[in-house]
Amino acid sequence: MAGNKSKILVLVEGAKTDVRLMEHLLNIYGISEKHTIVPYYTNIYTLYNEMFRDNNPDEIDLRQLLKEREQDPEKKLIFDENYSDILLIFDLDPHAPDFSADKIREMSEYFNESSDMGKLYINYPMVEAFYHMNSIPDMEYYSRYATIEELQAKEYKQRVNRENRNHDYSKFAVDKAECNIVIRQNIDKGFLLCGIDDPQVPLPDSAEILSVQLDTIEKEQRMAVLCTCAFYIVDYNPKLIE
Repeated sequence: MAGNKSKILVLVEGAKTDVRLMEHLLNIYGISEKHTIVPYYTNIYTLYNEMFRDNNPDEIDLRQLLKEREQDPEKKLIFDENYSDILLIFDLDPHAPDFSADKIREMSEYFNESSDMGKLYINYPMVEAFYHMNSIPDMEYYSRYATIEELQAKEYKQRVNRENRNHDYSKFAVDKAECNIVIRQNIDKGFLLCGIDDPQVPLPDSAEILSVQLDTIEKEQRMAVLCTCAFYIVDYNPKLIE
């Protein structure tokens, strides 16, 4: 993605942590004015039901779907704008009742180009992964996993709060230098998951990461903690974290 895109729609799952994180990253890197962030208010599997379950997604306008869901008449106008790119930022949520590996694979394959149908960024297990570091950098991050058991018990967010460097998200990765490190660690971990020691490209392949994570969930009932929405900064312009 070139860094001169005119207007970009960013669809995030939740209205709190997801919005705050993306606002923070976009502000840190000086690109917030080009982006409009809107929350979806529910998980990715609801989006699957609305677009894929009984429909051909090619026949559905995502912006029109979002406009119909929006209750605020003024906010509906957001979806009448023209956007050069659309980003979809969601949690994997493998503990959700409607989780399905097949569903998430189908959506990942479909939403693979921001300037076309949109590009999907999946956080493992959820957006709080960005804050799951006890220092910056945190060498233990490369081996940090979340279990299905702790997700089902709704203990993961509390764990992140305990293990976060400041126990306060607003004080974590507060400047560009720290954000650079956090983003780079997530990228490096993505390459490690894919078994790539000497990458020749800026970012690991999202489909390969998903495949590895789903396989680990099936076999080990856990997944590597990984925040891929942070990859977007490099997707936008790799020079931003140099």
